[in-house]
Amino acid sequence: MNTPIYDFLKEYADKNTARLHMPGHKGKSPLPELEKLYSLDITEISGADSLFEADGIIKESEKNASALFKTEETCYSAGGSTLCIQAMLAVMKMEGRRLVAVRNVHRSFISACAFLNIEPEWIYPVYSNGILSGEIPMDKVENKISGGNACLYVTSPDYLGKQADISKLSELCRKYDAFLIVDNAHGAHTAFAGKHPIACGADMCCDSAHKMLPALTGGAYLHIGNKRFCNAVKHAMSLFGSTSPSYLILASLDLCNRYIEQEIDNDINRVLSALARLRKEISCRYEIYSGEPFHLTILCRGDILALELRTRNIECEYSDKGCIVLLFSPLTSVKEIEYVQKALMEFEPIPSEDNGFIDFPVMEQSLPIAEAALAKFEPVPVEKAVGRICGAVNVPCPPAVPIAVSGEIISDECVKIYKRYGILTVNVLK
Repeated sequence: MNTPIYDFLKEYADKNTARLHMPGHKGKSPLPELEKLYSLDITEISGADSLFEADGIIKESEKNASALFKTEETCYSAGGSTLCIQAMLAVMKMEGRRLVAVRNVHRSFISACAFLNIEPEWIYPVYSNGILSGEIPMDKVENKISGGNACLYVTSPDYLGKQADISKLSELCRKYDAFLIVDNAHGAHTAFAGKHPIACGADMCCDSAHKMLPALTGGAYLHIGNKRFCNAVKHAMSLFGSTSPSYLILASLDLCNRYIEQEIDNDINRVLSALARLRKEISCRYEIYSGEPFHLTILCRGDILALELRTRNIECEYSDKGCIVLLFSPLTSVKEIEYVQKALMEFEPIPSEDNGFIDFPVMEQSLPIAEAALAKFEPVPVEKAVGRICGAVNVPCPPAVPIAVSGEIISDECVKIYKRYGILTVNVLK
């Protein structure tokens, strides 16, 4: 598969052109070892195309990605899935749709709601391990979207790797003429190892290529499964995205296409075989959370296990008092997986103090999200926050899943959850 963006950058760097344009480094690095990297970093010069008005090399590369992911259209983002989420919600705003959302959203969703003055209607999942993961109750989904003019927003895989039944959710949405959009930030690889949301009927979804594929941080896709939205998406992205996107990130997405076409299938088979062996051996010692296979989520005192693994030069994706997430990808080597397997078998896991159970309260919204998120706030000790209105959200990051949302009244139960995740100071309205 051709790589038009990377080829253009390389050809331009090889010409040693006098760069009388941005960026200011002019292709030169303060450090000799980064000279090659800097030489490929450009802006929208002649022939380089423009991300939000693409009709040249970027458009050609995006078409390559669309063919690989089997979408109606795929758009690149150099601003991560955050930009894609903002754009998807903006498109739903243009459509005048009610936004129904499953609660374990990323904070970028809340920020987008604040910018767009959207008030989501929440569906609380049946939480199975803290606030990060749980089952989506189909009866509540149907009840919410049956009112008409709806859009359903879900996160799948969630931060612990659990996947929603996107096919069933899609069927429900079609039944009630609702649209389905999916935060698939952790699931770009599912197009090649499992089932991708677009293949399951989602109207739009975002993938963070940098999370699970060989792309630079910030590289993401906005995939469109419904032709209806093809004309609106680029405009929606331009409302939030920089007019100077990183060409290094765009080139990494371009090169990712070639990797997907030529190598990903072999790598996926190799890694999944090694992970199956790992799971089989450690299952006698650890309780493994059910989810997609590249997420290895273990239910235990994950914070303690993370410290132990760090002594072996193993860094996890996430840990708390109820779990640890070890995130693999098609690029992980078998040697690394075997090393992790050996390390895990040398430790004795400590059970979670609360078995991961969270009784998440139904929150009371006192002010609109937009009003509260942009109002003056003050940080207070969490114990003194009861009865106060949440201002700027406080989230454990990772995973950046909000506890109280801007404009909600903080309750006693909410304070307990803050403490569980180590948040001892929260922002409340003055």
